[in-house]
Amino acid sequence: MPSINKCLFPVAGYGTRFLPATKAIPKEMLPIVSKPLIQYAVEEAMAAGIKGMAFVTGRGKRALEDHFDISYELEHQIAGSDTEYLLAETRHIIENCTFSYTRQIEMKGLGHAIEVGANLIGDEPFAVILADDYCVAEGDSVLTQMVKLFDKYQCSIVAIETVPKDETSRYGIIEGEEIAEAVFRVSNMVEKPVAEEAPSNLAIIGRYILTPDIFDIIRETPPGKNGELQITDALLTQAQQGKVIGYKFQGRRFDCGSVEAYIEAINYTYARQRG
Repeated sequence: MPSINKCLFPVAGYGTRFLPATKAIPKEMLPIVSKPLIQYAVEEAMAAGIKGMAFVTGRGKRALEDHFDISYELEHQIAGSDTEYLLAETRHIIENCTFSYTRQIEMKGLGHAIEVGANLIGDEPFAVILADDYCVAEGDSVLTQMVKLFDKYQCSIVAIETVPKDETSRYGIIEGEEIAEAVFRVSNMVEKPVAEEAPSNLAIIGRYILTPDIFDIIRETPPGKNGELQITDALLTQAQQGKVIGYKFQGRRFDCGSVEAYIEAINYTYARQRG
């Protein structure tokens, strides 16, 4: 059995930086070339051996559920045509994964979104993918790399990367000791600090593996930055017990929450697909 069986996708956000496109379309359905961001995220989870896909959704997110469902009318229309193969990857996902959904009624931060998903996860370690952090790697996917690390350390894992000092206010920032190449035992973490107060320039990006005690910790964590429940604050409790690893992953991340990086991701992916 794989060590991580479920992946949680917090997808309730409004995607306001992409208005008006996201007025009626979930930001996670924005395509990178011809495939939506959320499908890349689910495929990354599958590559790590995960089959249980859990979504924390919100109003106006029905398209996400429809995407991972069979469209009988569409399949009938294209059956036998030269475009039928284009649905093969989606069919493979539907046939090999299970999907569960719950709603985040109020937007109270990533920590709150993860806590809302507790009933979908149960009492087991799980992965979290933020779909608008689009990650590509030459070998193992980023989440596969992290699962291997979890098998070794058996504690929460956060993916990190070096960012310019003047961008620390956009991320959760860690402080820790490098205990192996690209592996840090986290001792401190701060949510979106200004450059002068940042303990480092190692930023947490949208890939996590969390142990199930995180749910109780989130419930006991007071609101933090911007009055929201921050997963960074909850993870700090684990870090103070030596139970969080930061991992500088092998690969490349595109922050597709910004228009500039989204266009860059499309161009990069299109160039790779053309060979």
